[in-house]
Amino acid sequence: MSGHSKFANIKHKKEKNDAAKGKIFTVIGREIAVAVKEGGPDPSNNSRLRDVIAKAKANNVPNDTIERGIKKAAGDLDSVNYEQNTYEGYGPSGVAIIVETLTDNKNRTAANVRAAFSKGDGNVGTPGCVSFMFDRKGQIIIDKEECEQSADELMMFALDSGAEDFSDEEDSYEVLTDPEDFSAVREAFEKANIPMLEAEVRMIPQTWVTLPSEEDKKKMQRILDLLDEEDDVQAVYHSWDEE
Repeated sequence: MSGHSKFANIKHKKEKNDAAKGKIFTVIGREIAVAVKEGGPDPSNNSRLRDVIAKAKANNVPNDTIERGIKKAAGDLDSVNYEQNTYEGYGPSGVAIIVETLTDNKNRTAANVRAAFSKGDGNVGTPGCVSFMFDRKGQIIIDKEECEQSADELMMFALDSGAEDFSDEEDSYEVLTDPEDFSAVREAFEKANIPMLEAEVRMIPQTWVTLPSEEDKKKMQRILDLLDEEDDVQAVYHSWDEE
C-alpha cells in the first residue's frame, strides 16, 4: 500500500530528537496539562491522556516526570489556561508551514511566530491558507531494526487493528489512521508489544516542495530553528522535501 508521507532516515530523526529533549519535556508537559483539564487525571478514562503518555514514553520522558506532570495538572486545574492557536503561512519558494501552539499569552506567541517567519523570508498568512494542502492523520512510525514482524505481518496487523494505510520505507514502516481511530490502533500496537518510534496525530502534506537553492534551504531551516526554540510552539508541519 502506498504511503502519504516522506521521511528523513531514522538515524537523522533520532539525532534531531536527542537535540530537542529539553523542548520535548516542555511540549509534553503542556499537552498533559490540557489533556488532564479536558478529561481528568485517570488515563484509563482519558484516551487523549493515554496518547500523550505514549508520546512521552516514545521520547524517553521518565515515568516519574510523567506522573508529576499529571499530578501537577490535576492540582492546578483552575490555573491551567493554555490556549490552542494555529498559524499558517509560507516559507521560501512557497513551502507551506503550519504551526500549532499552546500558550498563556496569545499576543507574545503571535509576535514570536511572525518574527520566526520573517527572519527566514517567510510570511504568516490567513487561517486556512495552507491547511487544505495537508491531511490530518494518525501516524505511527516503526523502526525496522526494532521490529520482529515481517512487513506483511505488520501490514495485516495494522489493517486488522483499524489502520487505513501502511507503507514500507527504507528503514521504517509507516502506519496511517483516521484521527478518530488513532487511539485504538496505537493501543493495539502497544498491547502487541510492537515498539513505536513515533505515534501521534499530525498534519501530513499532500505534495512536497524541493527548494532550488542553498540560500532558500538556509532560510527555511532558520524558520524551523526559531520556531523550535519557542516554548509555546507544540508542533510544526511543512511541505519542504529535506532530502
